[in-house]
Amino acid sequence: MANTNAEYEFLQGNSAVARGALAAGVRFFAGYPITPSTEIAEELSRELPKVGGKFIQMEDELASMAAIIGASAAGAKSLTATSGPGFSLMTENIGLASMLEIPCVIVNVQRGGPSTGLPTKTHQGDMMQVKYGSHGDYSIVALIVSSVSECFELCVKAFNISERYRVPVVLLLEEATAHMREKIRIPPKDEIEIWERPGPTVSPKEYLPYDDSNGDVPPFARIGTGYRYHITGLTHDVSGFPTSRPDEIIALMTRLKRKISEDKEDLVDVVYHNMDDADLLIFAYGSSARAAKGAMQTARANGLQIAVMKPRIIWPFPRKAIEAVVDRFEHILVPELNMGQIVGEVERAVAGKAHVHSLSRIDGEVFSPSQILAKMEDVLARR
Repeated sequence: MANTNAEYEFLQGNSAVARGALAAGVRFFAGYPITPSTEIAEELSRELPKVGGKFIQMEDELASMAAIIGASAAGAKSLTATSGPGFSLMTENIGLASMLEIPCVIVNVQRGGPSTGLPTKTHQGDMMQVKYGSHGDYSIVALIVSSVSECFELCVKAFNISERYRVPVVLLLEEATAHMREKIRIPPKDEIEIWERPGPTVSPKEYLPYDDSNGDVPPFARIGTGYRYHITGLTHDVSGFPTSRPDEIIALMTRLKRKISEDKEDLVDVVYHNMDDADLLIFAYGSSARAAKGAMQTARANGLQIAVMKPRIIWPFPRKAIEAVVDRFEHILVPELNMGQIVGEVERAVAGKAHVHSLSRIDGEVFSPSQILAKMEDVLARR
């Protein structure tokens, strides 16, 4: 039975993100206004002071990312929000956060691009930038929402993953999901699971900030609590000091890659619809998954057995989830609001076991179910 203390509210997606961040324990926000993410900053500028938190409007997005890294190192759960052009500026410091293993969350509300592009229109054009935006080999986690309720739920989840794995996490929206409004359930506090970053269990004299003897995620000591250690973006040893020793470099980089692995159960989140009796699979994410589900329902009413697979964590890519079901399908359709970014990942996972088809829309509008249905019918007619 649902908890009677739960609240139901009619919220915009951006507002639901802000509410989710507060529920997750966020107490620091630094950002720069940019369409279509600005409402997140506006709401947190009002709400954070009420709970003892801090809000800072920075001079730009690069500085915003630097500020949340510093606040997180001091122990505060920290958030910034931006869109594609601002995310481009943040990527250097996202790489720094990855090397320092600083937990933080970056909300990227996607809009048309490149450059200024379509500031008030929707897009899914940042999918590969999120994964590969910074230089070097590093791993990142990215979640993508398709509803206002997921804006709340997956914001909390983004912080939990960030804290547990000491890694920057990106929460992806689109203009469409950020500005749509839906009635959602706000669960009471006792229903919201909160994960915290691992803390040191040894004295300050014994503490090694990157000691992995007890696992891939080293204990995290907050600055200002008596644990003194070196912080650098250079490749470092377990004490945090720079190193050029090949064995220490290999150990660090391998661990950073290994801790954010597609094998981790916490880092796989896929929703399935009607998988048991389908002839064709639609692999869709974000707003495109909403249209895909509508197309599936219409198709089934007309006798076409269609399934939908919706990833909510897109990085690490759910390769094994696709491998587990690919033998059931001859055709897989990937609708995207870009010119085809995730379809290549699907093709690699499928490895020739099914025909993968791309459907793109790049005019700043969302898919309609009829567009996806028409493409499905065309695919099935060519069998």
